[in-house]
Amino acid sequence: MTYHLIGAGGAGMSVVGQLLVQAGHRVSGSDRSDSANLQRLKESGADVFVGHDAKQVPADAIVVVSTAINPDNPELVVARERGQEIIHRSQALAIAAQDKDFVAVAGAHGKTTTSGMLAVAFGELGRDPSRAIGGNLAGGASGAHLGTGSIFVAEADESDGSFLNYTPRVAIVTNVEPDHLDHYGSEEAFHDAFTEFARRIEFGGLLICCADSPGALELAKRSRAAGIRTWTYGRGDGLEYHAKITDQEDGPNITFRGKPIELRLSVPGEHNLLNATGALLGGIELGEDAHDMAQALRAFRGTGRRFEQRGEKAGRRVIDDYAHHPTEVRATLQTARAETERAVRVLFQPHLYSRTEMFAQEFADALALADSVVVTNVYPAREVPADGRESDAITELLPGAELVADKVAAAHRIAQLSEPGDIVLTMGAGDVTEMADVVLEQL
Repeated sequence: MTYHLIGAGGAGMSVVGQLLVQAGHRVSGSDRSDSANLQRLKESGADVFVGHDAKQVPADAIVVVSTAINPDNPELVVARERGQEIIHRSQALAIAAQDKDFVAVAGAHGKTTTSGMLAVAFGELGRDPSRAIGGNLAGGASGAHLGTGSIFVAEADESDGSFLNYTPRVAIVTNVEPDHLDHYGSEEAFHDAFTEFARRIEFGGLLICCADSPGALELAKRSRAAGIRTWTYGRGDGLEYHAKITDQEDGPNITFRGKPIELRLSVPGEHNLLNATGALLGGIELGEDAHDMAQALRAFRGTGRRFEQRGEKAGRRVIDDYAHHPTEVRATLQTARAETERAVRVLFQPHLYSRTEMFAQEFADALALADSVVVTNVYPAREVPADGRESDAITELLPGAELVADKVAAAHRIAQLSEPGDIVLTMGAGDVTEMADVVLEQL
């Protein structure tokens, strides 16, 4: 088969394209600008183009798009005019996962890390799983891999409702916190989408929810009432917790079905302990011994842009993180604070005008955990300014925070504020990741 991907430089699209190449299909793709993701797709064997042009679309191709693609994109227009088959990225991923034990990881945050943990652990245990993860694994391994084993692990993107195209054997929900209301329109519709996601689990499959998230706990209760087999995990004391995290003198333990399981990770942070517990339960459901799975999880050393160490210079550690929701920002800063007795300095780039307006106070509260905060302009992605607010919506609620519109100037400023022993964080889902190198140059 021949596939053409419009917007092939997106993290999810690049992964899908790489999987299609690995499956033996002919693949081409385009994006409006060059990127590491587009180059990774090219290196896998696809034909890639920078810029959109109708001439680039093979007449015999199935055309793959994401929600971000504008309806008047010239490549999409010509595909419609020719009557070519057009499918969403999630549908292409579902095709790649056919006949596999599909593990789908959903939630406002933690998807990439939990998926990466599962993929690495199953790999350590000799299962050679397929994976579709929106970030590289530590060491540079691609988030796309078509394995020989029966398991397929993937992130399930709730941002546009496309996770409803999956029928997983196991679904892990790390949390349910209202987001992407520009798509859903209301919190009720957002929660309804997760309810429908759970209903799409294949007969006899399993829903695994982090019950420390009130929204995920409610999802678990609704799903159980609907007859869906459901496990929960977290630190809570409720009887509904199937796996409970407890602290011991030598580290955390997981109690599962009344038996303790020692869980020691190679990545820091309470949030990662929760992610690993969800992954542990996924492994148990797919036939792994609990202790073997826990041991295998130690091999996971992170994914790109998740508390990623970018360098150390002049006594400062520069770390880059994808956090773009208030809960993620708080978790990342808590992890950073536990890593140093010195100061934590943050360069934050909000993602989407609508999210900035909706969560301005929550962002300000989370960023208050840092010693210095520099906020640069919003990374708009698919939005226009009329969709919400600029970054001043956050800085006006956070005393001491500085607003520096230009991201390069913002990187210079956070470097200037730092001192030996500090952690400097670049944070956000946009191109702020490029500023980690700028900070290092300035130190």
